[in-house]
Amino acid sequence: MGRHRGAGLGGGHDEREQTLNQLLVEMDGFESNEGVILIAATNRPDVLDPALLRPGRFDRRVVVSRPDVRGREEILRVHTRKIPVSDDVDLPVLARGTPGFSGADLANMVNEAALSAARQNRKTVLMWDFEQAKDKVLMGAERKSMLLSDEEKRVTAYHEAGHALVAAMREHSDPLHKVTIIPRGMALGVTMQLPIDDKHTYTRDYLETRLAIMMGGRVAEELFLNTMTTGAGNDIEQASDLARKMTCEFGMSSLGPITFGKKEEQIFLGREISQHRDFSEETAQKIDAEVRRFVDDGYNSARHILESNRPILETIAMALLEREVIDANEVQLIIEGKELPIKVNPNVPPPAKDDDVQQVLKPAPGQPNVAPGERPAQA
Repeated sequence: MGRHRGAGLGGGHDEREQTLNQLLVEMDGFESNEGVILIAATNRPDVLDPALLRPGRFDRRVVVSRPDVRGREEILRVHTRKIPVSDDVDLPVLARGTPGFSGADLANMVNEAALSAARQNRKTVLMWDFEQAKDKVLMGAERKSMLLSDEEKRVTAYHEAGHALVAAMREHSDPLHKVTIIPRGMALGVTMQLPIDDKHTYTRDYLETRLAIMMGGRVAEELFLNTMTTGAGNDIEQASDLARKMTCEFGMSSLGPITFGKKEEQIFLGREISQHRDFSEETAQKIDAEVRRFVDDGYNSARHILESNRPILETIAMALLEREVIDANEVQLIIEGKELPIKVNPNVPPPAKDDDVQQVLKPAPGQPNVAPGERPAQA
C-alpha cells in the first residue's frame, strides 16, 4: 500500500495511489496529546514512498534481521518449552549449529524433531532427533522412494566427493557438515557446509573459495569419469552469477571499485524487469573477460586440488557408495589415511533409556488381552 507514487503502470489515478494519499492525509491529523501509535511493516523498504518516511509519520525504524546465536538459543527455548526434551539435548550447541536460520526455520526444526520422536514411539525428544530435523531443514527431505541406477549413483558420488575434497582442502572455506548421495529435495546429492559463526560480510578469498568448491563437482566428473553431466548445471549457474556480482557490484576485479549496470525496477510490479547499461561496449567485453577469469581461476584451483589428491577422492567416492552418508569427521579420517569406524545406520536412533520408552500394557495372568479403552467380550 505504501509503494512509490507515480512509478507504477496505472498512472496517477491508480486506486492504490489514492488510498495512499488518503492515508498520508489522515496521518497528519495527530495531536501531541493523543495516545495513538502507528505501526507498519514491510520487507521491501526500497520501494516505499518518501512521504511515508519523513519525521512525524514514522519516527523510528526497527530493522528485524535474522537472529544471532543468542537469539536462536532463546527462540529454541520458547519452541521447546511445550515438548518433553531429553537430558542430552544441548540448546546452545543447536544454536551454534544453525547459523542463518530464521525463527520459522527453528520452529520447523523443533516440530520435525518432535515428529521424529513420535514415530519412534518415544516420550522424549533426543538430540539425535534434532540433528535429523536440522539436516531435513537444511538439505530437504530424503526421497527414499527415488530409485537411481548404479551408474547415476557412481556419477553422483564422484561429483559430491569433488565438492567435499575441495571444501576440505581450501583454507577459507566453511567447515564441512555432511556429504550424502541420498536424493534430497531437487538434488541427487548434497555437500553441506556450516559456517563456524554468523557472517555478515564476505572477503574476496572466501568468495574465490566458493567458486572453486562449485567447480569441484564438474572437475571430478571430467577427471575420474571422462564425461560431463547435467548435474553441474546449478553449480555453473551459481558460479557465473557470483563471478558477475564480484565484478559488477562488489568491485573485486581488476576494473576497480566501480559499479556497472543500474537496475531499473518497476515499482508497481515489484521486481527487476531490465538492467540499464551505463557502460560502453568495450567495458562490457572487459566485464565478460573478468567474469570468465574468476570462474576459470576457481576451475583451475579445483582441478589442481583433485589431481594432487586422486587416491583421497577415490576413497571418498567409494565410502559414499558404501555408506551413502558421511560426515566431516569421516572425510577428515580419509584425508589423514585412517580407517573409517564401523558403519552406523544414521536413520536408527541411539538406544533409549527405560523412561524414554512408552510402557506397553500387559494383561494380568488369567485376564484377556484387551486394548486400552475396549471392554472384554462377554462370554
